[in-house]
Amino acid sequence: MTKLYLRRMKFEIGDKVVVKLTNEEAEVVEIINDKMLMIEVKGVKFPAYMDQLDFPYFKRFTEKKLFEPPKKEKKFIDDVYREKKKVEKKVVDGIWLTFIPVMDSDEFGDDVVEELKVHLINRMEQGYKFKYQLSYIGKEGFELLNEIHPFEDFYLHDVPFENLNDSPLFAFEFSLMKPDKNKADYYEASLKLKAKQVFSRINELKQKGDATFSYKLFDSYPTKEIKETFDLSKLSGAGYKVYDASQARQHLEPAKHEIDLHIEALTDDYEKMSNFEKLTLQLKSFEKWLDLAIAHHQKNLIVIHGVGAGKLRDEIHEILKLRKEVKTFVNQYHPAYGYGATEIYFK
Repeated sequence: MTKLYLRRMKFEIGDKVVVKLTNEEAEVVEIINDKMLMIEVKGVKFPAYMDQLDFPYFKRFTEKKLFEPPKKEKKFIDDVYREKKKVEKKVVDGIWLTFIPVMDSDEFGDDVVEELKVHLINRMEQGYKFKYQLSYIGKEGFELLNEIHPFEDFYLHDVPFENLNDSPLFAFEFSLMKPDKNKADYYEASLKLKAKQVFSRINELKQKGDATFSYKLFDSYPTKEIKETFDLSKLSGAGYKVYDASQARQHLEPAKHEIDLHIEALTDDYEKMSNFEKLTLQLKSFEKWLDLAIAHHQKNLIVIHGVGAGKLRDEIHEILKLRKEVKTFVNQYHPAYGYGATEIYFK
């Protein structure tokens, strides 16, 4: 087996170590970088800086004995005290997404963040199935289907630090491993990170001497909503058209594969409208054709929004990030539209 060696590194994978602060013995399970290790203490893994660790034999040989240990008295079986097993209470405080910054030194000796190790932490008494998707603006991300057990740390993947410039969105869909008729069928949670936000958290880590920063996804799994039933015969008798849900799509307005959101294409009265009224009408029209494209199971949709100041484009992109039916979207140069259109791809 090949051992991993780094500059000035005194620990290796599999070494037994002692945590100086708590005096607990641990084992090295991963080398993160030349300053940080992943260690395991009583089945729990967490990162630690090397200067917080020591070898157990060094600790034992450097401890000073002030007095000779007293000789143990003989005890008979009836005199032996039965020690009660200490029960450690686990903290139940939700599902967390945790990031471990992996740092290296540049040519000037400054610490530079190379990547983020992403972990899903379950500090709940239930286990969950989850669907995970990492997406970026304008490019493919990462998908994963798996399970996480109670009080488990699940490693997802690494994210290059430079990718934070593309506004990564970490999206999850959770469901119970053991179904409960009183609980919701699934629960969605997401986190959007920006580079400035992460820089701030990393600076806090350096000041506090911590190794990770985390965001809570949820702290309790929701109960199932009770849907009210309606007497549709009354609606029919009042003159409303009632359709079978399985045949609803054939009664919808036809969808379009390309929509033009220039204000002059939507209304003839645009000269009397304020900028806010124009933007509101454009977004309302966009959401209408987006919903129709999804209802008709289209594979893609082109939205022509123009270039301008980019306000309409940015509002459209924010809406798309929150729609789970959208697989990806891209705003790039097109011979027919230049940079004035966004192409949307559906799942």
